[in-house]
Amino acid sequence: MTPAERPRSPRMPRDARRAQVLLVARDLFSGDGFHHVSMDDIAERAQVSKPVLYRHFPSKLDLYLAVVEEQGVELLRAVDQALEPIEQGPVHRGDGRGVVQALVRAYFDFVEVAGESSSLLFESDVTHDAAVRARVEGAGSEAARGIARVLGDVTGLPTDHTALLAATLVGMAQTGATSRFRGGGGLEVDDAVDLVARLAWHGVAGLIREDYEYGTTA
Repeated sequence: MTPAERPRSPRMPRDARRAQVLLVARDLFSGDGFHHVSMDDIAERAQVSKPVLYRHFPSKLDLYLAVVEEQGVELLRAVDQALEPIEQGPVHRGDGRGVVQALVRAYFDFVEVAGESSSLLFESDVTHDAAVRARVEGAGSEAARGIARVLGDVTGLPTDHTALLAATLVGMAQTGATSRFRGGGGLEVDDAVDLVARLAWHGVAGLIREDYEYGTTA
């Protein structure tokens, strides 16, 4: 299809058009990978001209990273909400298990909604450049830093220990969510979250320092 023959979508406000292009690009990148999708493909699917597309995103990489960052914001919002009870305090006995459950739930819910596009955050095929890799992996790294802060408080372990533990928790939740999604069902989301959260919590519970001061219930 030539540019002249390509249908055009109705005129949209700039922000709405940008959101539409991001959605189209997300679906194409997650389905075919960065290297197998062209700006022509995206323009055709979004029903916009290439000049319009390039006004929003100067290059395919800029567009890809915008998609990744949008996905990352959604995931980090859920992780922040999961950590809030412990970060804001006071912490009562039993809260820790709920926080671990909420963390695992954040990853499972993200994958359930994002579907294959979750691979843009978890399994990117654009990792040859260190700067690009850092941006693609940014959401997971930021989530791990937040978890590490909480673990440092409740375990009293050094920062290098808590950083490793946090990365492991993120990896466990991420891998579990992706594996369950691609397995085609058989295990309900709630059951899968509970299973992974129980595994994670038993590990964390054994590390909580004995002198940790819980809040008192009024």
